Amino acid sequence: MEVIKGGVTAAKGFWAAGAEAGVKYRNRKDMAMIYCPTPCRAAGVFTSNVVKAAPVLWDKEIVEKGNGVQAVVVNSGIANACTGKTGYAYCRQTAEAAAAALGIPADGVLIGSTGVIGMQLPMDRITEGVRKLAAAVAPGAEAGHTAAQAIMTTDTVPKETAVKLTVGGKEAVVGGMCKGAGMIHPNMCTMLAYVTTDVNISAALLQEALSADVQDTFNMVSVDGDTSTNDTLLVLANGLAGNPEITEKNEDYAAFCAALHAVNETLSKKIAGDGEGATALFETKVIHADTKENAKKLAKSVITSNLTKAAVFGHDANCGRIMCALGYSGVQFDPERVSLWLESAAGKILVYEDGLATDYSEEEATKILSCPEVTALVDMKMGDCEAAAWGCDLTYDYVKINADYRS
Repeated sequence: MEVIKGGVTAAKGFWAAGAEAGVKYRNRKDMAMIYCPTPCRAAGVFTSNVVKAAPVLWDKEIVEKGNGVQAVVVNSGIANACTGKTGYAYCRQTAEAAAAALGIPADGVLIGSTGVIGMQLPMDRITEGVRKLAAAVAPGAEAGHTAAQAIMTTDTVPKETAVKLTVGGKEAVVGGMCKGAGMIHPNMCTMLAYVTTDVNISAALLQEALSADVQDTFNMVSVDGDTSTNDTLLVLANGLAGNPEITEKNEDYAAFCAALHAVNETLSKKIAGDGEGATALFETKVIHADTKENAKKLAKSVITSNLTKAAVFGHDANCGRIMCALGYSGVQFDPERVSLWLESAAGKILVYEDGLATDYSEEEATKILSCPEVTALVDMKMGDCEAAAWGCDLTYDYVKINADYRS
């Protein structure tokens, strides 16, 4: 497996575009399209929030039907959530506009929306945006990058990645893009993610691979603890790599799962590192836990702790914040056996061991915590299981961004 340039257009047969439709924003691209002339198998995972946006309901229905998917249309600025039957009808209207413009079935079009909750979409702008997108879709990295830019809301950078792999003796690609900076606490934020691949794989195994992998990637991310109404992760597979169809859990399936994991983990970390107002990606790695489930609980408890997040922002090596978060995670452990390190590109320092804070250098610890990527490494000394979770620091700007969000 090799990391390559690109995102949703890196795999064979996928085209993309971004366009300015004026949905809510002005003077910026705010609609995106992914298109494939070949019908794709689709898999998806969606928000666990009881309040589900209209596009989530639409996409769940399309994915469950199992029809060939050929396009995804996404708008930013307005979430089309808490919009009732009208909002759902607008999904259908958007799909029909895309179907007419591309010459494909309306039930082969998936919809995504992100932005302010409770507002109705301006459908005249949406349908005109769809027509612009259909006229502009193109292959290549630049088109994919434009689409990644168009789905941003409070994101500061577009998020995309791709990897190359070999399956069944054929070269294949898995690539993707996502958006998300606030209202991020996936339970499958506002998080939208789209992954494309030319791997030939059955619909059942595609869904199984995605549902399993999201548990260790997107579901281990938290920016602010809020699970959005719109969380959506979709994978489209068109089979154009030409490999024998993957219908069982063999070496090819394992290779695909590894590639999917690499893409999902990279996108997950990009979301965490670009959390609203963030200055640092904050990762917690838990090793030697007694069970995988407990390792995940412990890691996520630390990265969701507001006190720990604030300490990271202040470059303060306050091991008490982390030990406290571990202690209320719901996992039983002996705190006198735990070892805790802080590490980054600037070095690694042991700050807690055998029930006590160590005599570490505050100056060295501050230097380590001043890097843009910081990790807390926790050794539970209980077993052989491990997990990682990703978040970010909590800054003044997070409050400013969300206080002014609707305006």
